[in-house]
Amino acid sequence: MIVIVFGLPGSGKSYFAHHLADRLRADYIGSDQLRKSLFTETIYSEKEKLLVYSKMLMEMREHVRQGKNLVCDATFYRNDIRRQFVDEAGRQNEIFFIEIWAAEPVIRRRLAQIRADSDADFEVYQKIKTEWEPMEERHLTLESTDNNISDMLNKAASYLHLHNDKRANQ
Repeated sequence: MIVIVFGLPGSGKSYFAHHLADRLRADYIGSDQLRKSLFTETIYSEKEKLLVYSKMLMEMREHVRQGKNLVCDATFYRNDIRRQFVDEAGRQNEIFFIEIWAAEPVIRRRLAQIRADSDADFEVYQKIKTEWEPMEERHLTLESTDNNISDMLNKAASYLHLHNDKRANQ
């Protein structure tokens, strides 16, 4: 199973994706960590973003080949990027999309804080927001606040049909 967690910078997707991967006992790949491993200075250019997605796609391909569950975390701001991951996962693999969003004042406050993995600030948020393409495929949308991670994880488990599955930590 492949779970794609996506949303704008500061939405809380990485925090959620880490917790979801733990709950599912799945591996985790995050764009922030990949970006830091590829670039000494991040500028969030189109070329940089596409290279990060390419690397993430290669890692997902290996997980699919090995039959491992995986949670991928990135903005996935364009439909063509999302489509590449769906196509790569193949028909025999379940792929799920979970969109994380937050109110803009929450995002502004989160992005003003120093974060270990991400250099995205409110300017990056605004840039990606203008490039954002709404999701065309079926997906779950969850609002991130500062105190609802348990509720988000429960809704995700239900969406993923795992509430009776041994992979879920209930």
